[in-house]
Amino acid sequence: MPNAPKWVFDVAERLMPKLPLMEVTKTESLSAEVKRVQFKGDFNTLNIQVGSYMDFRVSDTEVRRYTISYIDHKKSIIEFIVHIHGKGAGSQFMNNFQIGNIANVNQARAHKYYEESVEKYVIFGDETSLGLACSFLPVLKQNGHQFQYYFELEDANKNVPQLLQLENFTVFPKNGSFENDNWLNYLPIFQTPDWQEYKFILTGNVKSAKAFRKLIKKKCNAKIILHGYWLEGKKGL
Repeated sequence: MPNAPKWVFDVAERLMPKLPLMEVTKTESLSAEVKRVQFKGDFNTLNIQVGSYMDFRVSDTEVRRYTISYIDHKKSIIEFIVHIHGKGAGSQFMNNFQIGNIANVNQARAHKYYEESVEKYVIFGDETSLGLACSFLPVLKQNGHQFQYYFELEDANKNVPQLLQLENFTVFPKNGSFENDNWLNYLPIFQTPDWQEYKFILTGNVKSAKAFRKLIKKKCNAKIILHGYWLEGKKGL
């Protein structure tokens, strides 16, 4: 529910369990459009999984969801990778954070992206998916999975995966190619003999993710999770 009348969010804030206040301790611009925001707080009760997220109330009538990219319980810090684009309510809210600012958020929740029994992963997305990619990486490495990241990024953000120290990634220009079946057929993953054994995590642009899923389903019965984060022309998806 990204948008709702003010009274709905007021009631929800009173009823839903909250974290103690979080304080901004660091902000870092990874590009003109991608920012890392670090908070300090009491996160001892948080059970963070791959893809866990928090909802930030960015205005009286709007909430935006951000994936937790990193947590360190010993240092009591938590981080988010946020896409700053245009004058959207979420972008403005996150971009305005300064060191010392306080955030009041509900408890973290999780999407079921990760399965330990799956040996191989392809994780696809765009700027909005970088936080999820970061949350996946330590688990994939620790548990010995084979994995490949595919990102479609604006040229201004093409170096961000490297700055985030992600591994096994390929960056493609954000030019609509992932909506083209003929082009998708030639993706490197489809040229490998074992690609049907991969689980595909498809996020980011709804149109790109759906086109990618359509082609995979046409080729085989691989496991797929599709979770589009945004759709052009639809506010607050």
